[in-house]
Amino acid sequence: MPTADVYPDLPIAYTDAGSGRPVLVLHGGGGPATVTGLVAHLARHARVIAPVHPGWNGAVRPAWMTGVDDYALAYLHLLEDLGLRDVLVVGSSLGGWIAAELAVRAGAAGPETGPVTGLVLIDAVGIEVDGEPVVDAESLDSRALAEATWHDPRRGYVDPAKVPAELRAVRRANTETIRLLKAGRGLYDPKLRRRLGRVRVPTLVIWGESDRLVTPAYGEVYAAAFPDARFALVRKAGHAVLLEQPKAVHALVDEHLRQTKAG
Repeated sequence: MPTADVYPDLPIAYTDAGSGRPVLVLHGGGGPATVTGLVAHLARHARVIAPVHPGWNGAVRPAWMTGVDDYALAYLHLLEDLGLRDVLVVGSSLGGWIAAELAVRAGAAGPETGPVTGLVLIDAVGIEVDGEPVVDAESLDSRALAEATWHDPRRGYVDPAKVPAELRAVRRANTETIRLLKAGRGLYDPKLRRRLGRVRVPTLVIWGESDRLVTPAYGEVYAAAFPDARFALVRKAGHAVLLEQPKAVHALVDEHLRQTKAG
């Protein structure tokens, strides 16, 4: 796995697979494993850059890296350092929040002014919606978390007693980083929603119909905040839509990849 020193104290490890139009894939709070299938699928016909977020799975996170804006700027600089243009940015859950913040900063007037020419958000967090709060996953036990995130909770439930000690340690460290990004407020930036009106690249917002962690109603508001966005609801899927209905998600992303290609 290659590593890019975006700043002197910030090495970012990333997967670089396939060839073709570049796609930046940003994983959610569950870690890189949640987007493995999507990365493998896209690498068949695109060049996929999939970083491990600093603070996840043992990746270095310098002390100053405390906000989602830090992640967004780091990944924007990574795209610049790699010399990438015409990039489709795909973000899931927390990665969707990072992707939205990146798009705001990436020359939001359109593809002629920045590296990003398309955006896909998958059950993303990041905005504040009255009456549709994001459920705090930390407040849920394993069974309640499966109920909130999966259409079929039986598929998502994992008995905590059966999780290996090493994996529990990784998850605890990941959770500590998520807690830091909440900034005592939650998984959103109260300023982001109004800023999305400046993001003029075509945007696809994908949502699982049974997501009870971040509801489809929240997703519809997210999509409406962009000037050029389409909302796609995936049946028989919850917040874990990438795991429950991968073929449906892959088809939607493939279509958006084709439709938003520059030139």
